[in-house]
Amino acid sequence: MIGLRYAVGVDVGGTKIAAAVVDSEGRIRKKVKIATEKNDRDQSVAQVARAAQEAVASAGVPWEWISGIGVVVPGIYYPQTGKVWAPNLPGWDHIPLREWLEPQLPRPIVADSDRSAYVLGEQWLGAARGFRDVVFVGVGTGIGAGILTGGRLCRGAEGIAGAVGWFALNPAPKEIYKQIGCFEAEAAGPAVARRAVDLAGRVPSRMLELAGGCLSSITAETVAEAARRNDEPARRVLEETAKYLGMGIANIVSILNPQIVVLGGGLMQAGDLLLDPLRREVREWAQPLAARSVRIELTQLGEEAGVLGSARLALEENCVR
Repeated sequence: MIGLRYAVGVDVGGTKIAAAVVDSEGRIRKKVKIATEKNDRDQSVAQVARAAQEAVASAGVPWEWISGIGVVVPGIYYPQTGKVWAPNLPGWDHIPLREWLEPQLPRPIVADSDRSAYVLGEQWLGAARGFRDVVFVGVGTGIGAGILTGGRLCRGAEGIAGAVGWFALNPAPKEIYKQIGCFEAEAAGPAVARRAVDLAGRVPSRMLELAGGCLSSITAETVAEAARRNDEPARRVLEETAKYLGMGIANIVSILNPQIVVLGGGLMQAGDLLLDPLRREVREWAQPLAARSVRIELTQLGEEAGVLGSARLALEENCVR
């Protein structure tokens, strides 16, 4: 036990808050989840503190053993002001989250965006272990990236670095691009579902069966599952999506020249059915030398990357390595 320290990692999501007690070797001692309060900002902030408290109590670890608490949000952390913006959480508009949490929790708190946690988690314990130039791309309802350059987080002048969903990929702008960005509009989960609904409404497909016979219930995860079951229309949707994903990731590879790009999110359940065509697109579009040297891999940590990465933030903030 000598030299072993602990941190609490809290991953705040639009539907749930996950909190875990993690030791300095990356082992999760205890993890808890609670539903996110969507209608009351003050209650949802209080839930962040409660999740951390419940995790520590369940782990049986004394608070004096806790080095710090890392809290990450699905949005932007502004390092100059210490405020956070999380558009999927009502009322979380430039709020001083750390300042509000400090009276409720007895240990130092560090806040950041969730994409910072994901890339740190994968570099610490996942697919990017041993690499210093890493990009994590999360493909869910939206698309965002966490970036490590030389082992250090890249946040940008306003904390917005990694907003890759705004990449311009199409020379013919659509109205939706003004709202969420071109890359996100064409390659994130809703775009996958949109293509799938269109196709499943015209040709027989297991996607409709997996969605309970309701076209509007088809999701990106439905497409991934149908593709794994050899559904040809679902595979066509993945091939089309891979073109856009590959172009966007090719831009990342050309700009940042990372050693590895790690992909996460529900759509990645399709595995090699999506990864193989995506890699081909990256080789087609990226700067040739960067394309040849980069590895493109699926997450090894899944949703655990959030709590592990946020705990790592707290451990690093308190000089425990």
